[in-house]
Amino acid sequence: MRCRIVGAPVQEGNSYPGCDMGPSSLRVAGIVSALRDLGHEVEDLGGIQPGAIRPMAHANPALKALPEISAWTAAIAEAAYAASAGAMPIFLGGDHSISAGTLAGVARRAADLKRPLFVLWLDAHPDFHTLDTTTSGNLHGVPLAYACGQPGFRNYFPDLAVPVDPERVCTLGLRSVDPAERTALKQAGVTVHDMRAIDEHGIGALLRAFLERVAKADGMLHVSLDVDFLDPSIAPAVGTTVPGGATLREAHLAMEMLSDSGLVTSLDLVELNPFLDERGRTATLLVDLTASLMGRRIMDRPTRSHSGRH
Repeated sequence: MRCRIVGAPVQEGNSYPGCDMGPSSLRVAGIVSALRDLGHEVEDLGGIQPGAIRPMAHANPALKALPEISAWTAAIAEAAYAASAGAMPIFLGGDHSISAGTLAGVARRAADLKRPLFVLWLDAHPDFHTLDTTTSGNLHGVPLAYACGQPGFRNYFPDLAVPVDPERVCTLGLRSVDPAERTALKQAGVTVHDMRAIDEHGIGALLRAFLERVAKADGMLHVSLDVDFLDPSIAPAVGTTVPGGATLREAHLAMEMLSDSGLVTSLDLVELNPFLDERGRTATLLVDLTASLMGRRIMDRPTRSHSGRH
């Protein structure tokens, strides 16, 4: 497969400094070589730069860096649309606000190809606030709502060429949802699987049902993987830690199932903050998960103990 690596070093959507170093950390952890070792053709397009920042004011006084995130969103949307031409783009964040742009860009590409776009949102948070409902003001909490065409973004964020149908969105691993988001998710028709659902039914059954929907519709699938989808005991490098996340095995199973499906056409890796990491282990884990999604299997690699016997 042809892959394009796109860095989106956005910091302004998050109140914890360090996410802008996420793309560099993932590159140092070997994401390009891991993909090439699996036989993929990889082109690293470097990093996106935001466009011109226009002053704007909003009635919600909590909002932080609205002009900056709007400018980033416009630039990322254009880059995502371009990078998705004849290749699978892999976007290296940056905080989760980058997905406002990545989703806008790949949704436009899917419309060009006359195929429905589905979204798998792997995250502790649904990021389904609008500019009016967010109380923290951190704009990494709004990208999915924006991309799904929720109200209140017009004249602040770039106009959407093609909104994502919220009924084609599956959020998986949620465990921190604000009341306003809970209402909006239900009204919009987003499929919501929180950690209790994973505990009760297993991640495999929930994901399989969604993938069957995507396959039946001949859909394209965008996967947005936030570090805090994972339990902080295995992935500490995130500013918004929420205990009780996905285990290492659950995460790898999800990636392997996505790989088996052959449906994934674009990927976000977001919220990696190397300043909060422990000797790069979260960055390494994200690279390993990406490799699983792109075809690596446990049986393809001898373990250290096995290889040491010969």
